Amino acid sequence: MTHAIVLIEAERDAMATLGGLLADTEGVGAAYSVTGDWDFVAVVHLARHEQLAEIVTGKIHALPGVVKTQTMVAFEAFSRHDLESLFSIGS
Repeated sequence: MTHAIVLIEAERDAMATLGGLLADTEGVGAAYSVTGDWDFVAVVHLARHEQLAEIVTGKIHALPGVVKTQTMVAFEAFSRHDLESLFSIGS
């Protein structure tokens, strides 16, 4: 499984609708509006690494109001749940 974080800059006119469009996009597990240099963050989960270009450039970047994206592929996933499970082994 491939996980990626996609940072998205949006046109101001698209701010009200783009979050819902991102959330409805195939492969997007969650979409967040954020503060800072970027307007949205999409968390992408894909079965195959080869699907990443199709989803990011073919679907996300093609949404109305998307100005630019920056994609970061996750190498390893960590969560509090994973760490708690690791440290509870043998307890």
